[in-house]
Amino acid sequence: MQLSVWTYEGPPHVGAMRIATALKDVHYVLHAPQGDTYADLLFTMIERRDHRPPVTYTTFQARDLGGDTAELFKRAVHEAYERFRPAAILVGASCTAELIQDDPGGLAKRLGLPVPVIPLELPSYQRRENWGAGETFYQVVRTLAGGAPRPAAPRAPGATRSCNLLGPTALGFRHRDDILELTRLLADMGIRVNVVAPLGAAAADIARLPEADFNVVLYGEIATPAAEWLQRTYRQPYTKSIPIGLNGTRDFVREVATLAGLDADAEVARISARSAWYSRSVDSTYLTGKRVFVFGDATHALGAARVATEELGFQLVGLGTYTRERAREVRAAAEAHGLTALITDDYLEVERAIEAATPELVLGTQMERHIAKRLQVPCAVISAPVHVQDFPARYSPQMGAEGANVLFDTWVHPLMMGLEEHLLTMFREDFEFGDLSPSHLGHAPSPRVDHTVEMSTTLLPGGGAAVAEMAVADAGVTLADEPAAPAPPVAAGAPRWQPQAEQELKKIPFFVRGKARRNTERYAAERGITDITLDTLYEAKAHFSR
Repeated sequence: MQLSVWTYEGPPHVGAMRIATALKDVHYVLHAPQGDTYADLLFTMIERRDHRPPVTYTTFQARDLGGDTAELFKRAVHEAYERFRPAAILVGASCTAELIQDDPGGLAKRLGLPVPVIPLELPSYQRRENWGAGETFYQVVRTLAGGAPRPAAPRAPGATRSCNLLGPTALGFRHRDDILELTRLLADMGIRVNVVAPLGAAAADIARLPEADFNVVLYGEIATPAAEWLQRTYRQPYTKSIPIGLNGTRDFVREVATLAGLDADAEVARISARSAWYSRSVDSTYLTGKRVFVFGDATHALGAARVATEELGFQLVGLGTYTRERAREVRAAAEAHGLTALITDDYLEVERAIEAATPELVLGTQMERHIAKRLQVPCAVISAPVHVQDFPARYSPQMGAEGANVLFDTWVHPLMMGLEEHLLTMFREDFEFGDLSPSHLGHAPSPRVDHTVEMSTTLLPGGGAAVAEMAVADAGVTLADEPAAPAPPVAAGAPRWQPQAEQELKKIPFFVRGKARRNTERYAAERGITDITLDTLYEAKAHFSR
């Protein structure tokens, strides 16, 4: 039932598709019924790829269940090889075909194809998409880069160090831009990238993974199993730091420099970003203490929580992930902030947690963007699942120094624009701000035009309406009283809002206006007050501010 509404992750075979689509010459034969081919849309429509994923479906139907579905699968594998001539073939079953128990791996191996056949055992009813991607990448690396461990060749003094970048996949959140950013960063350190995998790698490139000195794990959900196997088999260490934000990037550079035998302090000293100054500027310091709720995959949620608290001065009021395999790390990070981590794949539970935490900014997935819009709270997308708009044509990494700048723009600018919108709302009845007022350039007034603007990112920092009122007083301007609006419907027995109190409530930024209304009505109900006046509103504010 949950799949018919919203889900953070698809079944594990979708994760396998992400790996197959990322690789250049690997084909995936999926034993699946007609109707399970919907996953093609994820790549061609959301990621805007110019070709279909390298996946062949058996697409058996109900009438085939009375016959030999195993023979149907073998025929599909043989035809896929003859048509595409891949360097390796992945075989597996979708969640529906798993119930038939046809053993795709055994069937494919009996065909005797002249290329490696990699069977995928992905338990669809116990695991999810990211786990499926990680397990598939692990099996690909183990098969194509396997063999007897090679003795480490003696390294000449001053020889260039090399590393592999592991984890970027098809349909990954800003993965293609993260690769560019970190490749440049490593090149500046004098470190050569040996292979990027799986995104853009061929089967021959996977075989070259053991040639590198160490591995860089970009996304732990995908790359950790393969990196651990490479460490056990070829003694290749791998990085643990997440290069998200300026502090995270510096930790990453320090770790890489240590692995490469470089001067870590000197390398870290060269890392800088505009976001460091911008976050300390007068335009940003008034955002200090903003309440932020973070939810996403573990890699991006942990990185975002650190950037929000350490670099932007926000207050973390919620932290969670749908990646259960890395729940321990997220729980530890949440406990460090005095919070209880939210580990769930139920978006309704996430919505209740956000509403209870009353944040001023939400950092999450496409699901949290919809939730925040309903709650009228600003939101920035930091993690998959994402929408087509999160695959921009521009260069927009999340990692490295430039990634820190992107995060600053993405998170802070909505808060600043929210201040502008709130002030315009407060001053909308002032003659100086009307559309019919004369221009300072001397032009005739233009006729009023009604514009409807969808803006879900509205905030007023600091003291809410009080800040705006002080600014008005400093400017010597008097706010005109807003005309009384029709009172909203009142439930039987609920306190009634008087027009003056209702007008004062409108001065509160709307991202907390709902909470202010609820608290005031609760205060009035507990004291038997039937009419909420201006004094009642102020008394309730004082009561809940203690």
